Amino acid sequence: MSATAAAAQAGSVERAARCDDRHDAPASRLARFSTWEFWPAWAVYAPLVPYLAWLGLRHGGLTVCTASNPAIPLGGIVGESKSEILSLLPRRWVAPFGVIEAGAAAQRRDALGRIMGELRCGWPVVLKPDRGERGEGVRIVRDAAEAAEYLAARRDRVIAQAYHPGPFEAGVFYVRHPSAQRGFVFSITDKRFPFVVGDGRATLAELVAAHPRFRRQRSAHLAALGRRAAVVPAPGERVALTGIGNHCRGAVFLDGGAMITPALEEAFERIVSETRGVNFGRFDVRYTDPHEFAAGQGFSIIEFNGLLSESTNMYDPAFGYWRAQRILRQQWRLAFEVGRGNIERGAGAASLLTVLREIRRERRRRESLGRDSSSQRERGESRGAPGPRTESVTLPPPSLYGQSGRH
Repeated sequence: MSATAAAAQAGSVERAARCDDRHDAPASRLARFSTWEFWPAWAVYAPLVPYLAWLGLRHGGLTVCTASNPAIPLGGIVGESKSEILSLLPRRWVAPFGVIEAGAAAQRRDALGRIMGELRCGWPVVLKPDRGERGEGVRIVRDAAEAAEYLAARRDRVIAQAYHPGPFEAGVFYVRHPSAQRGFVFSITDKRFPFVVGDGRATLAELVAAHPRFRRQRSAHLAALGRRAAVVPAPGERVALTGIGNHCRGAVFLDGGAMITPALEEAFERIVSETRGVNFGRFDVRYTDPHEFAAGQGFSIIEFNGLLSESTNMYDPAFGYWRAQRILRQQWRLAFEVGRGNIERGAGAASLLTVLREIRRERRRRESLGRDSSSQRERGESRGAPGPRTESVTLPPPSLYGQSGRH
């Protein structure tokens, strides 16, 4: 949404990027900056600001794009509820979930038990904030102890979602202009989960530090590994570094344009046709069989992100900086066109003052949660509480992003 949208997007990227800056050695930070996909948010989004301003002038206002998804507050630019968005979608396509309200830790644990019973699912379960972005706070919990630890650390509203084992995940960016009879898949991101292969000598931390790509997000990988970072894998043993399909958490994003088929496009057309007020954004999905996925079957939606979502195929390591800029420009041009089309059909766009107020409110909410989490950790440390457990994940198929030994 012109400069405001770019600032909000950049802010969310910057918050996610800070997870890499806390513990990285200077060499790791230098390695990140050698590749544009790890650059600071301002370097990625600054060239977009003049174009967004021009779009605002062309379409009659800087906030026209907030009407791109009338069913989602502000179109999905900040602070939207993930559970409310998932509830808009046809339930048969969505990975089963429930909501754990804020409250006392014991009540939240009981609520999780009830949700798991209603969903008829066992461990593991995915827990994530109902209001969050870029993988912040998402965790795969393997047992009741891990769940209790998570719920004690996070006091806000949380989604409990049945874990889909994948092992494949994709981001499907779909656009439907309100005047068009059909929409289209703008892009697909093929998400790859990184792994290392042991040589019997190096620890997991050393394997990460020696890898030409993984060392660029060293702190993110070490945070996911936790105490396992000191483990020495056996020769040939593959160890997944993350099971969360988020770039900040270490997942590798590849352009999946070749995955678009008429059957897959038809499946998402049906989903959007059954969902009133959703025209623009990215469906994050998990699936088991690539052939079924190509046929528009066998996948589950784990999340939908609206206006401020990215066409994340732009982060393909094979794409240059200016190609990524072209993708961003195309995405935001479509956002304004869809928003304008909805306004012409009676939808309302948010005012600039409203958008700025909500961004400020969300920032304060996050700061408050951060203070609460810090206090919780300090109390735990004063009692000698153990550090956080780490997640074990289903290993992905072999890919060029897993390499053995030291490099």
